[in-house]
Amino acid sequence: MEPGIRWLITPDQIATRVRELGAAITADYAGKPLLVICVLKGSFIFAADLVRAIDLPLGVEFLGTQSYGDGQKSTGVVRITLDLARPISDCDVLIVEDIVDTGLTLTYLVDQLTRRGPKSVKVCALLHKPARSVEPVAIDYLGFTIDDVFVVGYGLDWAQRYRGLPGIGVVEQA
Repeated sequence: MEPGIRWLITPDQIATRVRELGAAITADYAGKPLLVICVLKGSFIFAADLVRAIDLPLGVEFLGTQSYGDGQKSTGVVRITLDLARPISDCDVLIVEDIVDTGLTLTYLVDQLTRRGPKSVKVCALLHKPARSVEPVAIDYLGFTIDDVFVVGYGLDWAQRYRGLPGIGVVEQA
């Protein structure tokens, strides 16, 4: 672990919860094909572990969004920086997101993807920060609920730093 980082969720806690989420998703879709949409950049590590924990025929797509820039607070404006490479009509879609805080990004994504005609759209989020909710969002599969702290690690960054940490941590300011 890097100096100045305090673990909030350990790598072992994450691994256990990812296995549980994968089992729940597998049971809910009961052998039906599923299209997993990994929201970049923050959810790529979570999505990689999650798809290995789901025992279904899977497709994987990537969707880039940005609402933070290099700061610690959302700008409130969602931009799609990378769109899907294929149509999603008639697919069961699972959006995999790293963190839901204000709910603005996820509300925007669910709306945009629903307009593309999938059979269903569900959401799997590693983290939820309800204290910051502006827009209520239905999270079908949730890893952890956290307090209103800025977190890094396991794909989440601060100005492109700390993504590679194996757990979720809080940067301790000096």
